[in-house]
Amino acid sequence: EGIVNWDPIWPDHAIRIIPGPSSLWLDATGKRLPVPLFPGFDTLATLKHILGTGHDHTWFVLTQSIIEKEFALSGSEQNPDLTGKDMKLLLGRVKKGAPGPVEAFKQHGVDFVVRDNLRDLVDGMNALTPDAKLDHAQVEREVVARDREMENTFSKDMQVMAIRNARTYLPDKAIRVAKPHRLLDPAHGPLIAVRLNLLTRKTLGGLETNLDSQVIRPDGSVFDGLYAAGEVAGFGGGGVHGYSALEGTFLGGCIFSGRAAGRALGRSLG
Repeated sequence: EGIVNWDPIWPDHAIRIIPGPSSLWLDATGKRLPVPLFPGFDTLATLKHILGTGHDHTWFVLTQSIIEKEFALSGSEQNPDLTGKDMKLLLGRVKKGAPGPVEAFKQHGVDFVVRDNLRDLVDGMNALTPDAKLDHAQVEREVVARDREMENTFSKDMQVMAIRNARTYLPDKAIRVAKPHRLLDPAHGPLIAVRLNLLTRKTLGGLETNLDSQVIRPDGSVFDGLYAAGEVAGFGGGGVHGYSALEGTFLGGCIFSGRAAGRALGRSLG
C-alpha cells in the first residue's frame, strides 16, 4: 500500500496508505486479489501473494466518495490535525471532501490516475506501467462483478459483507467507511486508480547490543557509556509480540530495551 511521496522529506521517501475496506484491489494483471486480501486486512499474506505474481505493484480502483472517507496516510506530517492536537482541523474529517494531505496526493502524486470513465482510467494506468499493461476487458469484468454484488442486499461477497459490517460501528460509519455504492456510479465519481508499491516502514536492524542495551563493537567488545534502545537497536518490529504482530506493535520492544538500558545505566552509576 505504498505510494511515492510527491513532497518528500528524504530520498526515496514513501508514504503508506491506511485504507478503509471499500477499494477494489487488483494485481498487476487486473485480477482481483483473493479472499481475504482486502484493503487493510492481512498485510503479510497480501505481501506474499503479490510477490508470487511476479510483479512488485498492485492497484486500488475506487471513487471520489471512497477516497474522501477511507484514505488516511502514514506519517506525522500527513496528519497535522492529530499531531498538532487541532480539534477544529480534526472535525474537518467529517466534512465533505478528502483531507488536505490526501487531496494533495490525488492532485500531485505520480501514482494517482483520475478519470471520468473506466476506459480512460485503464489507459491512464497503462501509461504508468507500460511494461505491465492491463486489459480493459479484464478490469471491467472485475469492476462490474464487484458492483453487481454491491447492489445485492443478500450478497455473500466477503468484501461487501466486511464493508457493511464495518458500518455497523457508528464512528466508522461517520468518518471511516464510505456508504456502499457502485464504482461506476457517476454520482460518486470521478474514478480513481492508485498504483501501490511495496515499501518498508519499520527498522528491523541497527546497532548490535548486549542484554543491557550496551552497544557492541564489531570485535565483540562493549562500547563503554554508549547505549542503544528502540528502533535503532533493531526493535522496530520483527515479531517481538508474535507472528504477524509487526504493524503498530513496535512500542513494546522499544519500552523493553529502553528499560534494560536505564537499569544498566543506573547500576553503572551506583
